[in-house]
Amino acid sequence: MGAADALPATVAPAPTGTGPSDYLPDFCEPQAVLTVVLVSALLAIVVALAQYGARDDFLLALARTSGFLLWNGLLCALVLCKSRPWLTRHSLRVSSTIALSLIVVTVALVSEATYELGRAWEAELGVPSGIFPRDHWKFLLPNVGIAAIVGVLALRYFHVAHQWRRNIELETRAQVRALQAGIQPHFLFNSMNAIAALTRTDPARAEAAVEDLSDLFRFNLAEAHGQIPLREELEVAQAYQRIEQLRLGERLQVSWLIGDMPAHVLVPSLLLQPLLENAIGHGIESRPDGGTVTVETRMDGATLEIGVSNPLPLHHRPASTGDPVALDNIRQRLELAYPGRSAVKVEHSGDHYRVTLRFPLVVGAAPTRA
Repeated sequence: MGAADALPATVAPAPTGTGPSDYLPDFCEPQAVLTVVLVSALLAIVVALAQYGARDDFLLALARTSGFLLWNGLLCALVLCKSRPWLTRHSLRVSSTIALSLIVVTVALVSEATYELGRAWEAELGVPSGIFPRDHWKFLLPNVGIAAIVGVLALRYFHVAHQWRRNIELETRAQVRALQAGIQPHFLFNSMNAIAALTRTDPARAEAAVEDLSDLFRFNLAEAHGQIPLREELEVAQAYQRIEQLRLGERLQVSWLIGDMPAHVLVPSLLLQPLLENAIGHGIESRPDGGTVTVETRMDGATLEIGVSNPLPLHHRPASTGDPVALDNIRQRLELAYPGRSAVKVEHSGDHYRVTLRFPLVVGAAPTRA
């Protein structure tokens, strides 16, 4: 039974140090509780096998160990769940020390309660139960010691995992900034030439093009956005389309199939414009007769789906159908925003190329950009 408290330690937060402690897992979530239960069951099997092997009393040992582990795990999760808002207000070192202390104390209390229950059982029946421990200190001290050791290791693991995720987020944020600033020089050069030509023939259209270009640059060069309303994302993509229309003319057609959406649908910023740029640059520009890019948004239950499709260039080569860097960037950002709940699907269907994004539908209020 001494190894039975390894589970509570594995659900602890992070190690010693200083700094913010918002790394603490939320043990109030059903997924975290389910994880505790599953780890309890698996660990109980390992402990029972290690102690009793194939002996006749293996099943009894498994039941006893799993019950003890489950109580420890769930109670430690409950304690960390309730104390998380308070722990996150302290430094990393203080919150980790307190979390470790809470785990050890919880395991000690459960162990003590188990021993006392065994004594009460024996006093009631007058015979040893064979289920509860009989040696107080040989039962209590190993449990507390293992809880402390495994707790420290688990704290370190959660800290490293948190730092790794933070580094990935920073790297992805840097990639987003690079993508935001990545309007190609020849795009700007061509756009300015087209606007200059329009100033003589169609001043009103030239003025509208300057406003579109200004809006596009203001959005792309701003600080990295989080989630923005879908309508703003569509506005940015449509501004990009109008600018490209200046040089491609009737060769470029864009069909916007926007399904009925709840108000204030939120999406990660800069999803559509890179896909639209991909579709125009790799699908339309190289076709003498041009073609139609289709942008479609729809709901599939609690999932939002965004698809962008374009005709493939004549005599296309597979390597020229899209920008893998932009797609990888979008894939990473969706995975960070919706872990395990997003997908980026690329399809070649006949003479068409399609990219489909699927991620959870999020509805909420969001400030509009300046």
